[in-house]
Amino acid sequence: MLSKRLLSSSSAAALRHNSRRCLSNLPSWATLDPLSLGSSPQPHAVTNLVNGQWTTSTNKSLIIPNPLDKDAPPVCTVPDTQPEELTPFIESMNRVPKSGVHNPLKHVERYLQFGEISRRAGEALKDPAIAEFFIQTIQKTVPKSHAQAAGEVKVTADFLSNFGGDNVRFLARSFGVPGDHYGQFSHGHRWPYGPVAIIAPFNFPLEIPVLQLMGALFMGNKPVLKPAEKCALVMEQFIHLLHDCGMEKNDVDLLNCQGPVAEHLILNSNIRLTQFTGSSRVAEMLLEKTKGKVKIEDAGFDWKILGPDVEDVNYVAWQCDQDAYACSGQKCSAESILFAHENWEKAGLFCRMKENASTRSLDDLSVAPVLTHTTKDFLDHTARLLEIPGAKLMFGGKELDNHNIPDVYGAVEPTAVFVPLKEMLKDENFGVCTTEIFAPFQVVTTFADDEMCLVLEACERMSNHLTAAVVSNDVEFQTAILANTVNGTTYAGRRARTTGAPQNHWFGPAGDARGAGIGTPEAIKMVWSCHREIIMDTVVPAGWEQPKAT
Repeated sequence: MLSKRLLSSSSAAALRHNSRRCLSNLPSWATLDPLSLGSSPQPHAVTNLVNGQWTTSTNKSLIIPNPLDKDAPPVCTVPDTQPEELTPFIESMNRVPKSGVHNPLKHVERYLQFGEISRRAGEALKDPAIAEFFIQTIQKTVPKSHAQAAGEVKVTADFLSNFGGDNVRFLARSFGVPGDHYGQFSHGHRWPYGPVAIIAPFNFPLEIPVLQLMGALFMGNKPVLKPAEKCALVMEQFIHLLHDCGMEKNDVDLLNCQGPVAEHLILNSNIRLTQFTGSSRVAEMLLEKTKGKVKIEDAGFDWKILGPDVEDVNYVAWQCDQDAYACSGQKCSAESILFAHENWEKAGLFCRMKENASTRSLDDLSVAPVLTHTTKDFLDHTARLLEIPGAKLMFGGKELDNHNIPDVYGAVEPTAVFVPLKEMLKDENFGVCTTEIFAPFQVVTTFADDEMCLVLEACERMSNHLTAAVVSNDVEFQTAILANTVNGTTYAGRRARTTGAPQNHWFGPAGDARGAGIGTPEAIKMVWSCHREIIMDTVVPAGWEQPKAT
């Protein structure tokens, strides 16, 4: 039986005690205490930042409920900026030249300045007290286990450390090619866009916006950041940290608003590029309205294929559980569909997966609220899949017991639904089987030796190609899958996973010209700069005579 207990009074008291011990001294730049979030009758008021000034001057605000307890005080209030209140943001963006705040020929000292800011910020996040500050701030807005929140902080710290020193200016490394004649030489440069926008998701409220924000700044752009409303206070606090590390207050604008207002800003200012991470529906809408001036990291209906060579069943079962259900499945890299060779079912993999899922609990937030689907949405989708001939509920499919999660969110058990492969591939079923549910949910199917072509057909028909895993040490099987698929971040081998998004390798989709990567020098250069060629041609030959016009 899945453990679904709410925190006991003793364990809750222990958590409060440990939190106070860790946060006895708040950072000097912090404007909130994580312990008060969702418990103080006076919620924290998130602020906007524009033109170097923090401001709360909006007529409306959004109240963000405590995601674990609908009867508790709100976590915070967030400015609900309206279109008529955007003038300072529009003016701020319009003052940024197309050539950026810095570029390889202008204000080059800023490359070094941001290298130092990045180094300082990385060191700060490695301070245990500051790391714990962000861990608890994340947990209060997007409930996830301490280990998952700590992992997010660590990846962010490592990324910032990677770009300390000279590594920011190395991003803008130019190259030269000899010309056709004496005095001619061409130089290729990475050039900023100037005014840019970042629309960030809720599920990684620190890691994703920080990595994209810093990439934009490194390359010489001025970004306006629009975080998800539910977790806006996380990036508010991080920007305070950046200021403490030496960043000028007018280098970044922070806009708290709802989606249509952000769209209004993008369409009514000189913003030249928007980087969007979120749903495919919103991504497609933005692409249409901006005439393609968007780099997207959208939905991730991510597959995992288990090859015929069965070993390390316990490890593979554990990784399947982590990939599908950590953070309650609210990762764009979460395992959405599992294709298991029939040998794995015979080896008892599915039973192990069920056992692992049953250990997840609200006590340690290994089960947590689903922030983009209601419980009814989730159960309706499950029921629709179970109408497919041969489909069956493997485990889950229920609302959590004894919870007090707000009705606007979902409270569901980790769930897996088995659908026969041939039924899945039918036109009337394929759409619902490959619909991403940002929740602890996965579709499972099996295949025989002579059905690998059907697995590849399913992969080919899917619309999104973010992450994938080929769990096999059979080189021939690996090669056959990898050669005929396109997912941008693909793990292969016995330890393959779908949820690998560290700072040391590319994370992003493939097969889409609009796709945005994150985290690596290649991703930063691709997303946040464009190519500019400057051809120097300086020497007129002695004795030159004017030729006949052509």
